[in-house]
This record gives sequence, C-alpha cells and structure tokens, in this order.
Amino acid sequence: MDVYIERNGSGEPILFVHGAGGSSEYWYYQREYLKKHMEVLTIDLPGHGRSVGDGCKSIEEFREAVRETLKKLGVGKCYMAGHSMGGAIAMSFALTYPDLLKGIVLICTGARLRALPAILDGVMKDKEATIRMIIDYAFSHKTPKELKEKGFRDMMRSKAETIYDDFTACNRFDAMGPLKAIQVPSLIICGKDDLLTPPKYSEYLHGMISNSRLILIENAGHMVMLEKPEEVNNTILPFVAEIEKAHGAP
Repeated sequence: MDVYIERNGSGEPILFVHGAGGSSEYWYYQREYLKKHMEVLTIDLPGHGRSVGDGCKSIEEFREAVRETLKKLGVGKCYMAGHSMGGAIAMSFALTYPDLLKGIVLICTGARLRALPAILDGVMKDKEATIRMIIDYAFSHKTPKELKEKGFRDMMRSKAETIYDDFTACNRFDAMGPLKAIQVPSLIICGKDDLLTPPKYSEYLHGMISNSRLILIENAGHMVMLEKPEEVNNTILPFVAEIEKAHGAP
C-alpha cells in the first residue's frame, strides 16, 4: 500500500490523521506551528490526497495502514492526533497498540460515528450537493464563507466512492464497550458548535477515558483545527510538554 506521508521539524513525533473525505492538508496550521517544536508527520490515508490506490473499508483497515506506514518509516513511540474518522483510527490504535503511543489527541470525534443517512444515500448520486450539505454541517455558522468554500473544494477532490467508504467505515465503528481500556494520556478537543460530532460525544469520551482532559472551543464547529487553529495548537503543545516532563524529558 503506497501511502503518502510528510515529515517536518524535529523532536518528539506526532502523527496527524485526517477525517472522512479529507487529506493531510487539513492539518496545515498544526504542521506550520508545531514543526518548530516537534517532528510533525501528516499522512494521506489510502485512497486520499496524494496516496495512490483505493481507500479502506473499515477503521481497522485504516489503523493497520497507519501502523505499517509508521513501521516502514522506523517511527517508534509517538503521539497521534485524529480528527473525526481519524479520531476513530487513533482510538482503535490506542486499544490495539498502546505501547506505540505516548498520547492521543481526539478532535471532534466519538465512540460511535453514525453517518447521516443523507450522506450515505446522496454521495454516489449527487456528489456536489452532498458535499455542500456536509460542509454546511461541518463548519460553525460563525466561520467565514471563504474557509467553507476552501473546505468544499478540498473535499471535492476526493472520489465519491472514497467518501462513501469513509462514512460507511465510520457508521460501523463502535468503541463504546472497549473505550474504558484506553490508558494512554488523551486530550479531547471539540468545537462548541459541532453538529456532526456534538460536544456531548467528547464529554462521553472524557467520562470513559480515565487519563483524559477535555477542551471545548467557542465559535468553532466540526472543522475546529481550521476554524480555530491557534486555540487547537495552544492545547496540543502543553499536553505534549506535560507528558514529556513527567517522563523526565528536559
């Protein structure tokens, strides 16, 4: 599986995993800021962005593709941040390979990710109209129109089949039972205006994952890392610094 991944900066590695129909470009602001402090890895999941070939049919399949990519690169223990579907991949990774993680950052995600039936029914019939609908749900109504338009153009680059498979994988995902077994330090971030994975999803994660903290960000929706990049960056860096300090890093 030929997966595209970029490495920027140096120091403790953190891998950013995008959501359904997305690409590594969704992490532009995190990459540009955090590469001054850490090694930032941004991945295009199979079938997405600059990765060639088909996508995956399940969260577990995506997880294994991420694991294989990290192994090929020789990346040992790292931090992993995931948005939406990427958050499901990060949770699955934390449950399956906890020894490979120092901590996880779960951004606008949930233990269950039920897809809107209109997305599953519509994306293969009318891709453009369905993506317009997804974008309407994904951004806060307070977000500038230009940012929403960019989000629309970015998602339009993904094949309809890929988007359908992503949302189907999300729909099948269910970590509600195993969630309590996650032991790695976890930072949970959610936009207060998120309509796709509302704050109650993040509150549930926080209640179930013992070693976790929850940050809710004002005036941001499901695309919080694009809508409020500074606030997101300024929660990730101290989270990592605290873990490093606890492990005796200078």
